Amino acid sequence: MAVLVVAWLIPGGGHVWHGDVRRGVILFVTLMATFALGLAFGGRLFPLQVESSEWLVFLAAVAQWGLALPRFLAGLVGAGAGDVVAVTYEYGNTFLMASGLLNALAALDAYDRARGLKGPGRA
Repeated sequence: MAVLVVAWLIPGGGHVWHGDVRRGVILFVTLMATFALGLAFGGRLFPLQVESSEWLVFLAAVAQWGLALPRFLAGLVGAGAGDVVAVTYEYGNTFLMASGLLNALAALDAYDRARGLKGPGRA
């Protein structure tokens, strides 16, 4: 279970911890680049608040929190205010959400590998 938490907090961290350094580094570089592009394109870091009238904002926030530590640090330094009038605003949002969702998949992959469900000789 600790592998899952580490993989959620740090992109590729679960794979590195489990011994697959190459895969972990590739995941880290790719997911961090995707997250950085989302911020550079003027994407918004959505607040994680349950409001009955804004369920899509809540779902976007959940997707972004799939990349836990980078999302927390970016919010802490004030990045991701979102530039709604920027031509690339929606692209930025998409990159931010995609990086979180992809990290969630990578975390589940690391967890499966740690449990022996995936790896050499398996799918």
